Amino acid sequence: MDPHPPSASPTSGGWLNRTVWGAGLTSFLSDVSYEMASAIIPSFLRLLHIPPESVGVLLGWIEGVADLSANAVKLLIGWYSDRIGHRKPFVVAGYALTGVAFTLCALAVSWPLVFLAKVVGWIGKGLRGPLRNAILADAVPPQHVGKAFGFHRAGDTLGAIVGPLLGAGLLAFLPEEWFAQADEPYRVVFVLTVIPGLAAAVIFAGLVREQRFTPRPVLRLTTSLRSLPRDFRRYLLPVFVFGIGDFSHALLILTAGMLLTPTYGLQSAAAWAGVLYAIRNAAGALTAYPAGWLGDRWGRRRVLLAAYLLAAAVMLGFALLTLNSWTHPGILVVLFALAGVYIAIEEALEPAITADLVCDRSLRGTAMGVLATVNGLGDFIASVTVGSLFLLGPPYAYGTASAVMFLGALLLIPRTGHVEPSPPSAN
Repeated sequence: MDPHPPSASPTSGGWLNRTVWGAGLTSFLSDVSYEMASAIIPSFLRLLHIPPESVGVLLGWIEGVADLSANAVKLLIGWYSDRIGHRKPFVVAGYALTGVAFTLCALAVSWPLVFLAKVVGWIGKGLRGPLRNAILADAVPPQHVGKAFGFHRAGDTLGAIVGPLLGAGLLAFLPEEWFAQADEPYRVVFVLTVIPGLAAAVIFAGLVREQRFTPRPVLRLTTSLRSLPRDFRRYLLPVFVFGIGDFSHALLILTAGMLLTPTYGLQSAAAWAGVLYAIRNAAGALTAYPAGWLGDRWGRRRVLLAAYLLAAAVMLGFALLTLNSWTHPGILVVLFALAGVYIAIEEALEPAITADLVCDRSLRGTAMGVLATVNGLGDFIASVTVGSLFLLGPPYAYGTASAVMFLGALLLIPRTGHVEPSPPSAN
């Protein structure tokens, strides 16, 4: 039996509560921190005497291994939180770890420290992601879960707008006479990421309230996994297949920088690529809450299917862009914005659908961990494969991603006679 009385239930109040606000503000600050770094890492690698044709491959491996490392802990930490009956301390530790990780890049003379920083930062994301999602799902009435995740995602992507703009602005406006080497402004940005990063951990610790539940100290991981509903396990197949094409968007930043360098030069191209990344995140911020609302109203699986199809179209657009070497600003802006739209819908609705399919609160940590692990394994395969295909040429990389994403969308289409589950009523 859950130890909380009915008055403690999230169904007894509104959805926009202290925990939802706290989680949104935390994600805003955390994204400001690591997106400042993420937006400039592709150009920073180009300054470390790495052959240009190898940067895409290296970046794909860095992003892929970081995702795989993160997801090595997501499933275990999700199950362990279900076992001990609380999650918040792990979330705070995860935010703190990500907040300090990218200062390592300030010391890098080649790619290994950049690789280490990314892996450490993403392990922090692995610690916090599924547990934060479980806390958020527990904190609101079931029929409003989509809106809560959409609000959280909006805060997340708003930070992802501010972060790249801060990074690009610092690169553009720090006086050149302050620095002896071209890579030194990048190192300043990496050091500054620690300020919003640690602030995120403090905000989560102070504002978010966890709905505690009865510990299950004898719960085994295999038992927990077997207890997950069959419909949830079926749902993971299209998520995984789509994820095999859903590579890290650091490769989009690299592509924009490579296309713009002949016209603007390396440093200005890096700044403009950061601005495009901020536009991508702005589009996501504007989309996240409406996506959750539409999912609550029209069916989350239908809206997620539309996002998967949009993703396939966007990657086809990047294939054509790189095939023809188009550098028109309008084309780049549209493609980056649409990339932000599909990512926002995907990240708002995939965990919301998980919450619908896994009604047992004591299994949600495990379920969110499984979802994150499936996504992470797909991201690893996608980033390594797409990054490696850069050796053949970006059009091959983006065309392959588009085809795989389209297959994932086809698998998400409900079977004949299947009825999408509705969120429980608060009555």
